[in-house]
Amino acid sequence: MINVRIVLRKKILSNGEFPVCLRVTKDRKTKYFKTLFNATEDEWNANPGQFNKRNRNYLQNNRLLNKFQDRALEILGKLKMESDDFTLEDFEKNYRVITNPVQNNVFAFWNEIIEEMTQAGRMGNARINREAYKSILKFNGSKNLTFKNITPTFLNKYEVHMRARGGTDGGIGVPMRALRALFNFAIERNMVKEEYYPFKIYKISKLKGKGLKKALSIEQVKKIVSLDLEQYPGLTNSRNFFVFSFYTRGINFADMMKLEWKQIDDDKIYYTRSKTKGTFIIKIVPPVRDILDFYKEQKRDTKYVFPILLHDNLTPSQIANRKHKVLQRYNLQLKEIAEICGINKTLSSYVARHSFANCMKQKGVATDIISESLGHQNIAVTQAYLKELDSSVLDEAVELLI
Repeated sequence: MINVRIVLRKKILSNGEFPVCLRVTKDRKTKYFKTLFNATEDEWNANPGQFNKRNRNYLQNNRLLNKFQDRALEILGKLKMESDDFTLEDFEKNYRVITNPVQNNVFAFWNEIIEEMTQAGRMGNARINREAYKSILKFNGSKNLTFKNITPTFLNKYEVHMRARGGTDGGIGVPMRALRALFNFAIERNMVKEEYYPFKIYKISKLKGKGLKKALSIEQVKKIVSLDLEQYPGLTNSRNFFVFSFYTRGINFADMMKLEWKQIDDDKIYYTRSKTKGTFIIKIVPPVRDILDFYKEQKRDTKYVFPILLHDNLTPSQIANRKHKVLQRYNLQLKEIAEICGINKTLSSYVARHSFANCMKQKGVATDIISESLGHQNIAVTQAYLKELDSSVLDEAVELLI
């Protein structure tokens, strides 16, 4: 049984409207395809699946909605003639073509990609794409944008627009990379031909962030390790997060947040890095053992090591919200810790990883060993990484001239 309808999806948007979608159901499975339109409930007739007279351009908009539905029925008819065993995925591949008036629209397709990311639990990617969507929409001035409109000239003008508002290379690079990924998705799904790909001419590589990585010396790290937590009990978790990250080869906050007790076995920690999917086996050194023992004694009713995710079985959205809240507090308290320890550098969660690499370098550890410790895919990445860190050797060389 196949059913095709235009519906007002009950997922309220920030402006109080609801997205108008094409709903296709087959074998009790359903897929929604976003159209160009959103609507309020009072301007929508649910039974025929159309705008009513309260919508300003209801006649024109309804004609376009009919085209969406006719196009879907045409595709379903062709698929049924070929085989009764076709799936909704087969329909989707055929539906996403350049002649489709909805899917050739950048913002309509972008909304679908964001929704797919959200459903897959990729909340960080979804958030980045939402922000990029808003930025491009503000620049374009309307939702009337096709992939063919995104030319090298369009991208250069967007870059100028961003720089005029104080944008840096790193800041501009984020929405540009999101837009490039979106274009690649569109090519993969046969929505636009590869010949229109603008990023062969407009190179995002020129937008590499130039902010220097900050790193501590081993002496500064030890000041944080020896911080009197009885005097500053409110900083206990943040101090522990930083020290744990440093002595576990710079484990990042997201992986530390999700670390479970079952990943700790005797004197080793086992985990897979979310960013690169690389597997790590880390020896537990005394500072790390002290921290693990501290949280073990708390006997919290959760599978997680650290008191960041306070309950099991959280949804991806709940995990993302909790991560944002705790990470924000962590970074604020790291600045307080730096001040207490007399460290004249701005600390953040990333500084622990940078400091680990910097201290290994200061101790004369070979670059290939540092590279393996950090989980870099090749030594060139590590060489570039280390180049941005400690400049004390250069400073000492200059002093020889005095």
